[in-house]
Amino acid sequence: MKSCANNLEFDFTVKPRPKKRKPCSMADELAAFVEFGKGTKRLVTRASSPSQALLEIPTFVNEFWTARQRQANSLHEVSYRACFKPQLPRFFIERLTAPGDVVYDPFMGRGTTPVEAALLGRVPWGNDINPISLTFTRPRLRPPVLDELVARLPEINLADHAEVPEDLLVFYHPDTLREICALKKYFLSRRSRGREAAHSIPSEDHRRLTSAATSRWLDPVDDWLCMVALNRLTGHSPGFFSVYTMPPNQAVSVKAQHKINEKRNQTPPRRHVAEIILKKSRQLLGDVTPAIRHTLAGVADHARFTNAPADATAALPANSVSLVVTSPPFLDVVQYADDNWLRCWFLGIDPKAVQLTVPKKLDAWATAMTRVFHELHRVLKPGGHLAFEVGEVHAGKTKLEETVLPCGIAAGLEPVLVLINDQKFTKTANCWGVDNMAKGTNTNRIVLFRKP
Repeated sequence: MKSCANNLEFDFTVKPRPKKRKPCSMADELAAFVEFGKGTKRLVTRASSPSQALLEIPTFVNEFWTARQRQANSLHEVSYRACFKPQLPRFFIERLTAPGDVVYDPFMGRGTTPVEAALLGRVPWGNDINPISLTFTRPRLRPPVLDELVARLPEINLADHAEVPEDLLVFYHPDTLREICALKKYFLSRRSRGREAAHSIPSEDHRRLTSAATSRWLDPVDDWLCMVALNRLTGHSPGFFSVYTMPPNQAVSVKAQHKINEKRNQTPPRRHVAEIILKKSRQLLGDVTPAIRHTLAGVADHARFTNAPADATAALPANSVSLVVTSPPFLDVVQYADDNWLRCWFLGIDPKAVQLTVPKKLDAWATAMTRVFHELHRVLKPGGHLAFEVGEVHAGKTKLEETVLPCGIAAGLEPVLVLINDQKFTKTANCWGVDNMAKGTNTNRIVLFRKP
């Protein structure tokens, strides 16, 4: 069977490449899928092409991956609002690529697709207009060992801070806030020195700065510590730096936190920043075996991460990607900018400078996605695939897959099938008061395209 995508050659050893499935074989597999005890429902999704011709795309409904918690590698246990489970990209990566292929996500968020791709020996590429996304993704390709973290943390002077914003005392004990501010100063200082060092690199070596090392400006240990600290800023358990607040994928406003504190009659307790960072690191590194480290090391140098609009990633070469697995922002359902104001403060980012534009009208969203599809068509190899996850919005009344199909076709992509992963909510969704079949995303709805 001929491979769907061209092979890339790298300087690391991988197992012999298995033959890839043709698109029709994946449809046959979905139709026969019974791994979780249920048969697949076969439907047809109808949509209009740009020429107004009626399209009928084969559609498969089942539970194609488990809804159970913590079924993926521990490296994924980084909170980020509106992210999909690692099982989603794995499902497509395993079926449509082989080790050494490039897997890309233009809306990578916390980095689920790139990290899962790297764990499977694929070359991870990612992009997000939110620079916080890069901070969450890069360090997990080069995870340190725990002993390195234990040695590094005492070297950081947690009494050396440049600021202590009083309004943040609504979240933190004064001593905890001082330690957080000291961490912030330390990381900003290290980044500044790293930028200066990067500028001194000879011009012939600058090309390599488009790899996973691009704009990191921290060594892997500091990069990891910064990621974990960012993830522990606020949350709803003693495992976070803050008093009880909303789950860690959203930072409420200072005013809202005042109300939470009054309602719960609570004051921020003393949290020890270094202890919490080590505890979370132990969890994240729990599944990182020597074999996994070897796999990650084999692809990390070939990784590429960009911080740009998804429709304008000129730094990525054309005809280079075997598979795209992504989930774009959905209309105005999630307020990404509001969620990340505290993380921006910690990283020294002006949140107003992060232009996270999410169209509120369906027509405007479709126009924006069509531009993204044109860019994805450019970077995909001939025969490469795009798995475009659109979830479920407006309590299921708006079926974005019907909107997405014409967008992809207008960009020159061929629709292959629609996969609907139908399962019950997890406890994370219930934390937000989201009920099954009532609000939010109850199904993953993925449109699979292929570049001719």
